[in-house]
Formats: sequence, structure tokens, C-alpha cells
Amino acid sequence: MHFKQPEILYFLFLLIVPILVHLFQLRRFKKEYFTNVRFLKALSIQTRKSSKIKKWLLLACRLLLLTCIILAFAQPFFESKDNKNASNEMYIILDNSFSMQAKGKKGELLKRAVQELLEETPENANFSLLTNTDNYWNTDIKTIRSELQNLKYSAIPFQLDNIIAKVKAHKSVFKKDIVIITDAVGLTPNQLKNMDTDNIPYFIIPKAEQKNNVAIDSVFIRQTLDDFYELGIITSNYSTDFKPVSMALYNQNKLIAKTIINFKNKKETINFTIPKQAFHGYVSIEDNDLGYDNKLFFSISKTKKTNIISIGAPEKNNFLGRIYTNDEFNYSSFTLSTLDYNSIDMQDAIVLNELDEIPQALQTTLKSFVNKGGNLIVIPSETAPISNLNALMNLFGSTQFKLLESNEKLITKINFSHPLFAGVFENKTNNFQYPKTKKEYTISSTSPAVLSFEDQSPFLIGLRNSVSSVYVFSAPLNTLNSNFQQSPLIVPVFYKMALNKLNNGINANTIGNNSSYLVPVLLSKDEILTVKNPEEQFIPVQQLLNNKVQLFFNDYPEKAGNYTIYDSKKPIENISFNYARTESDLDQVNESILSDYKTSDSIATIFDTLQTSRSDNQIWKWFIIFALLFLALEMAIIKFVK
Repeated sequence: MHFKQPEILYFLFLLIVPILVHLFQLRRFKKEYFTNVRFLKALSIQTRKSSKIKKWLLLACRLLLLTCIILAFAQPFFESKDNKNASNEMYIILDNSFSMQAKGKKGELLKRAVQELLEETPENANFSLLTNTDNYWNTDIKTIRSELQNLKYSAIPFQLDNIIAKVKAHKSVFKKDIVIITDAVGLTPNQLKNMDTDNIPYFIIPKAEQKNNVAIDSVFIRQTLDDFYELGIITSNYSTDFKPVSMALYNQNKLIAKTIINFKNKKETINFTIPKQAFHGYVSIEDNDLGYDNKLFFSISKTKKTNIISIGAPEKNNFLGRIYTNDEFNYSSFTLSTLDYNSIDMQDAIVLNELDEIPQALQTTLKSFVNKGGNLIVIPSETAPISNLNALMNLFGSTQFKLLESNEKLITKINFSHPLFAGVFENKTNNFQYPKTKKEYTISSTSPAVLSFEDQSPFLIGLRNSVSSVYVFSAPLNTLNSNFQQSPLIVPVFYKMALNKLNNGINANTIGNNSSYLVPVLLSKDEILTVKNPEEQFIPVQQLLNNKVQLFFNDYPEKAGNYTIYDSKKPIENISFNYARTESDLDQVNESILSDYKTSDSIATIFDTLQTSRSDNQIWKWFIIFALLFLALEMAIIKFVK
């Protein structure tokens, strides 16, 4: 037992007072003799005994009464089991990602969690609340009541490790109690690795009653015809019951097509054919489960011709003219001596076709060209010095040319997952007529191969950055060295390599993926671009690149939809944003990773547990009660004991 005011115990010396009073009252009786004591003897003995008992009882009551009063003022208590953590600070992490739209026993998981916080959090409790998007430090439930009631779903997926890092960065001399309210969709062991023993986490895992969901994943141009685009819409069904789902396609909020999806597999691709013109709309489905992934916004810009030049011998450039036709490309061919360096910045792509020497001035110009969003295609010459080729490659990464080998090799492997082949092949093809080369360089590179030889060495490598790509062949493509010009692969490969991010067809950005976007516009240093729609407006981070502007959106916009890029009040280009589909599958819950952590079914249970385990057992009230009982007992003894 411990005392909050132990100095009060010195007053126990006052117990000597009733003892002295008692001793004074217990002085000896003086004998008085009477003439006849035969009738008084028995009565005299009885009175003396009862008087002694009464006084001893009164002494005991008064001593106990005074002792209880003194002990009560000293405030005795029994120390709690978890007393060392009684001063811990409380941090509540609330997952407001889209998966919390799922419905549990009492409604949507997020709304129910908010309601429980409002009802069960003690009004005098001080805590910090962190969500996917907002932080409220050192607050209480009264202060943030309105913010909780108006809490919206976040486009930013729940990343527990990032939020824990914020909690750790909030310096304090006290330990931290961390209450994490999440449905655990997408929660991985890596997100838990930064949890340390100093901070005590408690998990509340609300569970969805129904985990069925249908989502629109992506859209792509399946085929480009003379007057039409054939769109492919990829959908996913995360349920065991494949019910038909209605799908509609809108352009400028005007319905242009509608169909029914009859799922036979978990993934289905639905086709729509639309006119070959600018598109600014969305595709939607009717689904009663998660709502955030029921729409996919996308834009198709008005067809623009791609500016491309090739630098090399005219006879070696002839095959490029047959690929880059006038209906889609502004193509020109130059020799190194006739090249106008000033025209390079106006191009979208450049082909270096078997140059025997790449001058230093051209290397420097090409480095700037790639950094500003242009694509570069390098076809080596068998007579070019390796040191000269590597000097160019050093400008763009770690790719290096090694020895020139005279071994005939077949090109047998296609990297179908490479972005260069997105939307090119309907099915994986492994039995095509393999092209071959007679002489080829060995290449070392950390970048993935787009095409590979039969011995797994690279034939074509793609070096990508945020705004452009550099494609490098390992062998000359002239007809004396290779039959690649006669291969069916040459048209899609060179066609796609020439297209930069301005001309890749579908525009459907994902909020929060931190990728950049190029806008073909010439601005002065004081001008800025603005992105807006009727509901939201923001100014992205932007960088001028000659006749282009590179935009960085980071976590903007907050809401998915169709937007327009403006130069002042002049519309420049349409752009679309969508929420990431990372939480569409509600079965992405692995509760076993939380087996080493404390879990609870409600916030009220956690507060009660902490209160019980960390509150000292105050017993001074019992001593007050005992003091009153002894006072009552003393009064009874005085009144009823003779």
C-alpha cells in the first residue's frame, strides 16, 4: 500500500491522547464502608466490571476512528499493474481509405468507426488523431467533433508505415499508445516492421459482411482503324457469384454506348467502338458494393502528328519511311553532314541509324533532347568505335557495349509486360517466325530487355525516365546483317518507340502515383498552367522544357474526374484522373500478421482496459466509511452499554 500524503501519518502520534484520557478515567475506586453491605456487594462488583468493559470499548473505537481519519487524509492506494505506462500519450490512427466503404453489421465501416469514436471517447481524454490525409495533434473529442463528422474517404491508400513514421517524428518524452482502426485490406508485414516495443499498438479491425465487388481496372485502345478506335475495358469481379453487371460509356456526360457484362472469369475485357476523334468522358458500371471503383475517367486527345527524324545513310533509312507514314508522322531523313541541330528540339523522336561516329556536340544535344521529353532510338554500326558508343550510353545510364561477335543468333523472346508492347498483342505469341542477326554486340545493362536472343542476351533494351525513353539495339539492322526489317515485329516496335507520352492514346492518370505529364505548349517564365474542372482547381508543380511543360501532380487532385489544363483562361488539353484500384479486393486481409499485437473489438473496450490497468486503486474512501462506522459504534456504546 502507498500513500499520496505520507507526511499526514505523523499525526498518528495523536493516538496517545485518547489513551491518556482513558488512563485518567481508569483511576482506582475509593472504598466506602456502610453498615450493611450484604445487599450491595453483588451490585458493586457488577457495576465495576461493566464500567471497565465500556471504557475499553470506547477507547478502541476512538483509537480506530482517529486512525481511519488520519489514514484517509494520507490518501492510501494500491499501485496499478501497468502504472509505468500511466503517462503514455494516446494516438488514434483512423483508416479512411475507400475499402472502408464496405458495409459491416452496423453500416459502412468508416462511418461506424467515426460514430463509435464520438460516442465512446471520454471527453477529458487528450489524444492525437491521424488519418490517411489529415493530422490533428494534441486534441480532444469536443474539438474535432465536426471534422470527424465531415470526414471524407481518401484517394490515398492506407499506408500504416508512413503514418507510424509521422507518429515517431512527433517528439515526446512520454511513451505512446497507438490505436489503429483499419479493415486491414492490403496491410502487409513490411508496414508493421517499424513498430517498436516502446510504442504499444492496439488494433481494431472492423469486418465487412459482404466482400463482393466489381471494379473497372483500366482502359486501352485495342485497335486503331481509319475512322474508329476500338476500346478495351478491363473489369474485375471479386466475388463467387458472377452476376451480370450493366456498363455504360459517356463522352462529355452524354451516353454513347451501353452493354451488359456476363462474367465467366474473374477478369473480363469489354469492347466499345467510338469515332476516331477527341474523347473526354468515362465508363461506369452499376455495382452495389464499393462505389469508388465503379467509374474510370479517361481522355483521348485529338490526333497529332509525331515529329521524327532519322540520322544516317539514306539507303539504310529507307525502311523507316515505310513505317513512319505521312498520315501519322512528320518524318525526315538526314545524313550527319546535312543535319540542322536547331531542328532537334522540335522533334518527338530521333533515330540514330548506324552512325560510324557520333560527334561530341551531337551527344550533348541528344542528352538535352531526351531530358526534355524526346525519345531516342540507337541502332549501332558494326564499324563504330565501342568507346564512342559507350560515351553516348554513359549519358543515359549504366548500359555498355562490349565485344562485337560474329555469331548468328535468333531473336526468340518478347517481353510482353514491357510498356512498349502495351495493347499491341491480344495474346502471347511464341511461335512467330524468328528474325536473326549475323553480327551483334554483347551489352551489359540493368534495364529490362524488350526483345532477347535465344541465349537470353538482349537484342533491344529500353531505358526509361519520367518523360522519355532511350531504346538501344545490340545489332545493326541493315539487310546484310539482319532480316529484322522483314519481321512482323518491326512495325509495332518502331511505331511504339516513336510515340512519346504525349501521343500514347489513352490518358487515364492515377491519383498519387507521382508520375509526370508532358504538355506541348510554349510558355514564358512568368506563365503557369492550371488544372481544373467545375468542382476542383489546383496548380501542379511544373518545369519548362523548351516547347513543352512537364507537370508533377503528386497527390492532386483529391477527387477523380475529367479535368482541363488551362494556360490562363485558354484551354490547352484535357486530362483525366482516377483513384488507384489497390483496395478493390476486400479479401486482401491477412489477420495472421496481427497475431503478435493486441486487438480489440471497440474503442470503448480499449479505453476501459487502459483505465482499469493503469488507474491506482484508491482506498481512502473506505477509511472514511470505517471512521463513520466507528463513530456510530462509539455513540451506540455510550447510549446502550451500562
